[in-house]
Amino acid sequence: MILKNRMKAVVWKGTGCIGVEERPVPELQKDTDAIIRVTLTTICSSDIHIKHGAVPRAVPGVILGHEFVGVVEAVGASVRKVKPGDRVAVNVETFCGECFFCRRGYVNNCQSPEGGWALGCRIDGGQAEYVRIPFADNGLNRIPEGVSDEQALFTGDLMSTGYWAASIGEIRQGDTVAVIGAGPAGLCTMMAARLYGPEHIAAIDISQERLELAKSLGLADVAVNPERESAEALLKALTEGRGADTVFEVAGGKDTFSLAWRLARPNGVVGLIAMYEEDQRLPLPEMYGKNLIFKTGGVDAGHCDEILKLTAEGRIHPESLITHRTDFSDIMEAYEVFEAKKDGIVKWAISFGSKYTE
Repeated sequence: MILKNRMKAVVWKGTGCIGVEERPVPELQKDTDAIIRVTLTTICSSDIHIKHGAVPRAVPGVILGHEFVGVVEAVGASVRKVKPGDRVAVNVETFCGECFFCRRGYVNNCQSPEGGWALGCRIDGGQAEYVRIPFADNGLNRIPEGVSDEQALFTGDLMSTGYWAASIGEIRQGDTVAVIGAGPAGLCTMMAARLYGPEHIAAIDISQERLELAKSLGLADVAVNPERESAEALLKALTEGRGADTVFEVAGGKDTFSLAWRLARPNGVVGLIAMYEEDQRLPLPEMYGKNLIFKTGGVDAGHCDEILKLTAEGRIHPESLITHRTDFSDIMEAYEVFEAKKDGIVKWAISFGSKYTE
């Protein structure tokens, strides 16, 4: 039962400006809605893109946050899969489950006006004490007993991104996989790619600290800093001169798109998972004859139950990405650390309460 009518929330006020405001506690609007009391939230690089006006569909005045877990407080009359009191992971995608794209599993392109990436972008999100979830039967997944909030925190977005990326990468047992970008999304991509049994996973990043983290977590067996050595030469050395079977571009840097297709072997797969802030050049004459397969995203986050099951079984460990913990009262300081990449930050776990207790 919701016992208050006002709450604290992080609001995007326009390009370059975010802040904590007091807002009304959301109410059910449709029979398919649920209201969630947020217990743990985090900050995503997409929130930083919104802050700087790089997400055209984002609406000024929106409450940020699309990666969080919580407890169901209220449900609409048509909601069947969750009930008040359930602990739930929240899907980054809002999807109706009935349109052309949803029926085919392409939930990122749901045709509902509230479909696709809406939370924390076009409708109010989860960097707040409470949040309304449309299409709750599709957008909420019950957290298994024995799985903590920290373990479940990244289910609906970050781990879904990695899981989806690996699923479209056509990875075969014994393959060599290159992941450009050892940030949170890159690390989750490596974590999911491991499930397919590749012989090598090469992490590529200009941050030595993140490369060392990828290796220490067992997510990559090879790490290369392209400012220090040639990633292309290393991949060819691993593959008898061919190049990587699958390359995931998860960095979105100035030259990382070009690096991605150059690292791939002929007839290889290049997965473009990153969100770019500028147009990228596709040099078709240069790559003619490589016969590459390009796949791009927007994550189709339709496998949260499978991710939670893998987490419960101990086959993946998304919580290993949490390097910093704090309370919501300090969230603006957390934004500063995250955006500036200070203090070895990978991911925050931000709780609601007087003290972080996870």
